[in-house]
Amino acid sequence: MTAAARTQHKHPAQLPSGYDVWLLDCVPATGCDVCAANWRQLAACKQSGDVAQAARHATEIRDHTSGVHGKP
Repeated sequence: MTAAARTQHKHPAQLPSGYDVWLLDCVPATGCDVCAANWRQLAACKQSGDVAQAARHATEIRDHTSGVHGKP
């Protein structure tokens, strides 16, 4: 894809119904400031329609809760 073609393509991709729910599924750890910050950012991205960035925050929450909080 050429640079000109990329700049002309301004419409975000539409994911199949229900895919956003699966993609953004995560549970922040209670009392964790890192999880809470990512949760707020995820919500803001969802509100603005930036699903790609919201998915990054969901991944951060999943990785953080299973990594840092998942260790005994």
